[in-house]
Amino acid sequence: MKPSIKRILKITLPILLGVFLIWYSLSKVSFSELMVYFKNADYFWIVLGMFFGLLSHLSRAYRWRFQLEPMGYHIKLPNSIMAVFATYLINYTIPRAGEVARASILTTYEGVPFEKGFGTIVAERVADLIVVFAIIALTLFLQFDFILSFLTKSFNPKSIVIGLLIFLIAVLIFVFYIRKGTSGIALKIKTFIRGLTEGVLSIFKMEKKWAFIFHTLFIWTMYILMFYVTSFSVAELNGIPFGAILIGFISASFSIAATNGGIGSYPIAVYAAFSIFGIPEDPSIAFGWIVWTSQTLVLVVLGGLSLLLLPIYNKVKG
Repeated sequence: MKPSIKRILKITLPILLGVFLIWYSLSKVSFSELMVYFKNADYFWIVLGMFFGLLSHLSRAYRWRFQLEPMGYHIKLPNSIMAVFATYLINYTIPRAGEVARASILTTYEGVPFEKGFGTIVAERVADLIVVFAIIALTLFLQFDFILSFLTKSFNPKSIVIGLLIFLIAVLIFVFYIRKGTSGIALKIKTFIRGLTEGVLSIFKMEKKWAFIFHTLFIWTMYILMFYVTSFSVAELNGIPFGAILIGFISASFSIAATNGGIGSYPIAVYAAFSIFGIPEDPSIAFGWIVWTSQTLVLVVLGGLSLLLLPIYNKVKG
């Protein structure tokens, strides 16, 4: 496949998937019904959720400086904040292009070499990924009995055991293939894993590693709180178990990678997670749209302002 075709597919496929999922969610809950949920929502909780989301983004911008300081770069906090918000906005157009733009902004306005700035972004993504896995592990631990009960009710126990055995064998084959393999794909995976390991170790080598770890935990705590408090805005969801919140949050977080910024996929992911707990379809999808819309509003407005103010701020400060 030609590189140009690959680039076009990388841009268009997530957009098309998002459009399809928007149609699918609206086939479950009509637009008029959705507007009723928006109209009746308690906006105190929505605004509080937006505030927690904002805190997480500001903490991410502040955390980034800890990674750059050991390399001798002391960037201005406003530039770090605006670069982060610009990243989120650009990712709504072209997937993962925001990270490239974020490193480029540092190069343009702070003189940080692109490869060094981009390397810190990769390292912070590794830290975020570790926290996500920790949240998943915690959720599985807290909800083990419920999840096991759900699986045994939904699937034949023999099928579950066979499935786990197949998964384990597949993992062992994959590990053996990567360790012994010399093909291009195996080498790329080895390089990727090595890069992840180096990224993790680099965190513990930085001077302010504990501050970095604190902000990493703070960022994801704010994400979960954002999701949790916003659930109170929909009356039908009051009193749902915290386990449903955690599983819904995890599902929604992964949906963001499926389409640009989670367009269309976010409410469907929330509904899929909540359905495990027997939570009704309409309020689940409506809640997903409320969370996604409120957080997207913050990112679009502040991202747009950041792109406008970056050259103005740096011209004045320069």
